Amino acid sequence: MRDALKRAFDIAASAAGLVVLSPVLLAIAVAVRLDSPGPALHWSKRIGRGNALFPMPKFRTMRTGAPNVATHLLQDPDAWVTPVGRFLRRTSLDELPQLWSVLKGDMSLVGPRPALFNQDDLVALRTQAGVHTLRPGVTGWAQVNGRDELPIPKKVELDAEYLARRSLALDLKILVLTGLTAFSGRGVRH
Repeated sequence: MRDALKRAFDIAASAAGLVVLSPVLLAIAVAVRLDSPGPALHWSKRIGRGNALFPMPKFRTMRTGAPNVATHLLQDPDAWVTPVGRFLRRTSLDELPQLWSVLKGDMSLVGPRPALFNQDDLVALRTQAGVHTLRPGVTGWAQVNGRDELPIPKKVELDAEYLARRSLALDLKILVLTGLTAFSGRGVRH
């Protein structure tokens, strides 16, 4: 019952979000295209529920031709991140296209953030903790408790805490905290 309510909420909220935010999404897409050549969206290979791969959309924040690794692993990430991309990352607006993934069922509004396809250490720890059984989220408990600043074991600990405590009330709390965290830009590394 809890999972059915969560899915119904995800569908309603993501559909409404896509409609209401469509002018913002269009404006961001235009800004990305004007800032640097290439597509407005970047499709990232991510690990989803049951450790299955899925394509996750984000607004493109890096120049085309950037190496396909996590930004913090690049020697000079500032050379690859565009000016508009810096703003989108700091405000988390680059994540808005993931509302499509929520509507489609690959993601939920709230859950553990999906691992990159090559984050084997994170995937292994999440599998041990049972977190891999959850649909990944646009935001999550770890996101509002440190974001990119957290080491992987701490992220998994917070994801496991979410798994044990999950409820619609906790999801709503996380969504409110996400708004506060995202617009403050706290905890974001590149």
